[in-house]
Amino acid sequence: MQSGQCLCGALKFQVTSEPKDIINCHCNFCQRATGSAYLVETIFDEANFDQVRGKPEVYQHQSAGSGKIIYIHFCRKCGTKTHMLFERFPDIVGVFSGTFEETDWFQRTAENSLHFFLSSAPKGTVLPAGFEVFDGHYWLSEGVSDKPQVFDEPTIVTDEIRRDSRDRLRQHEEQT
Repeated sequence: MQSGQCLCGALKFQVTSEPKDIINCHCNFCQRATGSAYLVETIFDEANFDQVRGKPEVYQHQSAGSGKIIYIHFCRKCGTKTHMLFERFPDIVGVFSGTFEETDWFQRTAENSLHFFLSSAPKGTVLPAGFEVFDGHYWLSEGVSDKPQVFDEPTIVTDEIRRDSRDRLRQHEEQT
């Protein structure tokens, strides 16, 4: 069992399993939500997540990609975002991984970690070797998964890499 909390401690949660996946999301929403190049989000089945102290406020945000609602849970006192629920994926919880008391308790491997939205990753972002990197979301549209790239060595995002990624997304949209 692992626990996490907001900055002031008014909210506390626990998870009772290893993460299903670790998402490194480079979309514009996650950049704004974190103030960083990407969000590290650990994914759990909802049954393995418990809010053990406090009642978070919830901000509802409509995803620009899917059009579905993302329910962002945060502390009304200090403003820390702790986790998200998803209309699109109703049985999972996405935890803002930096809110865990031990932020490195889970193993990040090529088997459990994915990078989303290469198409909007900031220039200079380093992508690790051997990890699946998707141009957009893993699920480009309902039931249609994206095809990942896997870089042989650590790769720095450049204008050219982003442009190629955006071109692949456009080609996919034209085909569907």
